[in-house]
Amino acid sequence: MFEIMVNGTARRVDVEADTPLLWVLRDTLGMTGTKYGCGVAQCGACTVLIDGQATRSCQVSVESVGTAQVTTIEAIGADPVGGRVVAAWVKNEVPQCGYCQSGQVMAATALLKATPSPSAEDIASAMTNLCRCGTYNAIAAALVDAQSAG
Repeated sequence: MFEIMVNGTARRVDVEADTPLLWVLRDTLGMTGTKYGCGVAQCGACTVLIDGQATRSCQVSVESVGTAQVTTIEAIGADPVGGRVVAAWVKNEVPQCGYCQSGQVMAATALLKATPSPSAEDIASAMTNLCRCGTYNAIAAALVDAQSAG
């Protein structure tokens, strides 16, 4: 049994210690906004924030989370920066199929929290999540809008 903090709430989960956080969120807690993409931390569809850092949850064991704060896409709109990111995503009509977008929003939120006015180079180096639809230009435009809205 583990107790983890997810979106500001302590959650008790009865899973094996090495269970990936992704599966705890999706299967045990029913929070399906965080997506499974590749399972090897390459695509970023499973990105969540752990203590504010964009983290690929498919490679994080529930045991390693400890007392860290986990934030998922389900709660990101309540965060002032996350809310700006979501609004910019909508304004710029970023998603096409939408599958990768929860991870993209999480990565963008982490970037803007760490670097409120990122350069184009900052955006390119931080936004490493993959998008099969190729929405990278719209993502970059939304990031510019989200920072200027702050």
